[in-house]
Amino acid sequence: MNKIRMIQPTRKIGKKKQAYHGVGWRFSYPGNFLIWGILVVTMGLVLTPLAFMVVSSVMPYREVMRIPFRWIPTSFHWQNYWQAIRGNDGSFIYLRNILNSFFVASMVTLTTVFISAMAGYGLAKLPFRGRNLVFILIMATMMVPFEAIMIPLYLIVTKFGWQDSYIGLIIPLMVNAFGIFLMRQFLISFPDAVIDSARIEGASEFRIFWNIVLPNAIPAVVALGILTFRQQWDNLIWPLLITQSEEMKTIPLYIVRFNSEKYTNEGALMAVAVIASLPIIILFFSMGRYFTGGLTISGMKH
Repeated sequence: MNKIRMIQPTRKIGKKKQAYHGVGWRFSYPGNFLIWGILVVTMGLVLTPLAFMVVSSVMPYREVMRIPFRWIPTSFHWQNYWQAIRGNDGSFIYLRNILNSFFVASMVTLTTVFISAMAGYGLAKLPFRGRNLVFILIMATMMVPFEAIMIPLYLIVTKFGWQDSYIGLIIPLMVNAFGIFLMRQFLISFPDAVIDSARIEGASEFRIFWNIVLPNAIPAVVALGILTFRQQWDNLIWPLLITQSEEMKTIPLYIVRFNSEKYTNEGALMAVAVIASLPIIILFFSMGRYFTGGLTISGMKH
């Protein structure tokens, strides 16, 4: 009798859950309509500027600033993209600026992910005195805005003679407190038994990190990589301080220069923006499933 009494409520609860999920899927509650309405409106607000940018990039410059805006161009001016790549002066410097942005963003991303993963592993799995204090001090640096430290960084870079160079663009941005926080939170849930077993087998800490921990932290690595790459791809202030020659400038500086010229084709300017956005869009959609899993800080599945 005791067993029967324990089983019957469980079945009733299961039926209630199934009925609840079924009703929810049929959107019988007003709250579901409200949530979907908010999501649709938010998606529209986010996608409208992107749609405006793409449509404007193939419009004649006279139609871009027309009010009210016509979402269907009267004619498609694909030469806007040629002008964007060629430049108003015909120097094709945009191609060099794209390569600069890609190289700098890639190197900063690789170093940031590697250093953050190692620091996160140490703070999550290596017991040592003052570990929590070190973590708190690292987190405290997130409260300091970059504008407060960019002048000291600039003076240091100038002192070392790294101005107008890739070294000056990369080295000061190699460490990221948020990256350390993200990797540490992700690796806390990594099973200690796996690490202890590897230590018993005689594996070094770096081998444990490289061969065991890092491969199982791919979601967090990809999430941090995407965030870091996007941040450096859009970085304007630091390259503006460091670079002087047109050959060393990055995409944001080219966009500022293109927009500030006397005769600016708004359609070509939108084409410049579309080209600059493509790598980030491709990166996100190709790595989106890892990106979502990494930000949930769910740890290793087992």
